[in-house]
Amino acid sequence: MRSKHPISERSACRLVGMSRTVLHYEGAAQPLNEQLKGRLVELAGERRRFGYRRLHVLVRREGWRINHKRTWRLYREAQLHVQRRRKRGQQLIERQPLVRPATPDATWSMDFIFDTTSNGRPLKILSMIDEYTRECIALEVGRKFNSDDLVQLLIELFGIRGVPKFLRCDNGAEFISNRLRDFLQRIDVGASYVEPGSPWQNGYIESFHSRFRDECLGCEEFRTVAEAIAVITHWRQGYNHRRPHSSLGGLTPAEFSSQCAASDRPTASLQQHTADSVPQPLLS
Repeated sequence: MRSKHPISERSACRLVGMSRTVLHYEGAAQPLNEQLKGRLVELAGERRRFGYRRLHVLVRREGWRINHKRTWRLYREAQLHVQRRRKRGQQLIERQPLVRPATPDATWSMDFIFDTTSNGRPLKILSMIDEYTRECIALEVGRKFNSDDLVQLLIELFGIRGVPKFLRCDNGAEFISNRLRDFLQRIDVGASYVEPGSPWQNGYIESFHSRFRDECLGCEEFRTVAEAIAVITHWRQGYNHRRPHSSLGGLTPAEFSSQCAASDRPTASLQQHTADSVPQPLLS
């Protein structure tokens, strides 16, 4: 805006210490930035709870040679901020550090998480992860899930991945049942139970549950169990193979697992551990 005082543009710029080139500069259009911004919007639509750091990892994987500052600037221009969810008041409790296992398949964590279908009927979901690689080993969805179902699932998983040294869980009825205890004792797998009212002792599965609810359960409405199984299975595949994990140096759990030396994995097979110990009807 020009002043009413009789002063030239050159003199005015000299008075305020501004270059006339800067005054008349107009930014050139940058189609590459618009393409990148559009891609960030697409990825944010697919991963609605991802912030700019994780989106930056995804676009870098696609071949965009940019730094995080450029991603952040375009992220803000596109107004892709993730809404922060309010936290409930928490008690100040002294927590003990959770020791991470030294090898893959050394300790598996498992727990239940609950949701509902659109008609209000409950969904019971058993989640299981490898604490070392952060892989989601299983997400079993159903209306109910008892100790017999749990033992049958473990037999199937042990046959695929081998037998871990420990299973970490809380004191839920399915986990402390005699059926499960006898099964684990026969195949020489330890059960590490957390203290009642101490969820931080099972911190890996609790952290996984927060991501699972934030990125999947909190964003979807299931009409049937079959629909829930399909959506959750798809999310689990994305979590293991496409979702970068900050604690793994930006790798996905599947990529991190593939980098682990084969010698670090337990080599005992299901047959070695269960040939004489598992009740025959479960193997038929």
